[in-house]
Amino acid sequence: MEKIIVIVLRLTIALAICAGVGLLLAFPVMWCWNYAVVPTFSLPAIAWGQAWCLMFLAGMLIKSSGAGK
Repeated sequence: MEKIIVIVLRLTIALAICAGVGLLLAFPVMWCWNYAVVPTFSLPAIAWGQAWCLMFLAGMLIKSSGAGK
């Protein structure tokens, strides 16, 4: 039983770290979008949460299959 608790705890910590890194990487996406796309195409500026959603969607749509390895 103790082994299962340790595994679940480690998995939870790993997921929290991955989510934290993903949320931190949303800031450069937001800054680049607001710097380049807004003045070029007259699109609205995006917020941090929207940048995170764009990263999430791009990650789901553009995946490396690993076939070239």
